[in-house]
Amino acid sequence: MLVLRLLNVVAPAYFLCISLVTFVLQIFVFIPSMFRDPSTTSLFSPALLHGALFLFLSANALGNYVLVIQSSPEDLGKDLHLGKGAEVADWLDGSRSPGSALPSTHFCRLCARVTQRHDHHCFFTGNCIGSRNMRNFIMFCLYTSLACLDSLVAGMAYISATLSMSFADPLAFLTLLPHSISQFFSGALLSSEMFVILMLYLWLGIGLACAGFCCHQMLLILRGQTRYQVRKGIVVRARPWRENLQEVFGKKWLLGLLIPMQNMESSYRRQKEK
Repeated sequence: MLVLRLLNVVAPAYFLCISLVTFVLQIFVFIPSMFRDPSTTSLFSPALLHGALFLFLSANALGNYVLVIQSSPEDLGKDLHLGKGAEVADWLDGSRSPGSALPSTHFCRLCARVTQRHDHHCFFTGNCIGSRNMRNFIMFCLYTSLACLDSLVAGMAYISATLSMSFADPLAFLTLLPHSISQFFSGALLSSEMFVILMLYLWLGIGLACAGFCCHQMLLILRGQTRYQVRKGIVVRARPWRENLQEVFGKKWLLGLLIPMQNMESSYRRQKEK
């Protein structure tokens, strides 16, 4: 448990550091290097277009990251203090099984709360993912993956111009790291250039991981399942996939795709208001 609690602190700090480094490299290194092309107009220059795209992706990634934390799943165990949580109390003291106490709920020991439609605990946000913040979590994964892809392309363009090399051959990227390490220790490669090359592979890994996780979550949503239910073998009632999508993304899904916002129409909030 101590290791998990430590990871719950280190992982968010790691993500914020990577985000800060990416922002600095984009704003102060990659984008200024694009202004050196005299053949483009100032209004539609690649630097301005790329800068606008990067800011859009970063704003959505960080905005949804904050909303994942702010929209924490409601602690159903708080009903104990209101005299409404007899079933929760039986669950926590072990007199009932999770399935017989509160269906589709889970007690997270790291967050010390009982969450509705618990999916998993995300260490990078230090928070549980449930019915209230699932949409923001998926948007966070999606835009983080796109921001990493954008940074990867910009970084490859910068390295290509700086080192006068071409990535037309797919093997060029695969052999870039070992060749760069040998050149760095021989003194032929600057430390700043070596750092950018290392970030290229880091962006590739993070982008692929977030994209894969996003696709996996979307598949579970279409089936009306959560990761916790799949892991525990809990059978859920079959529903049309459109209803499952609307439960997570709401009717204003297009607006939420472009702007970080909470899903005010989730079924859990409607149950809460009742």
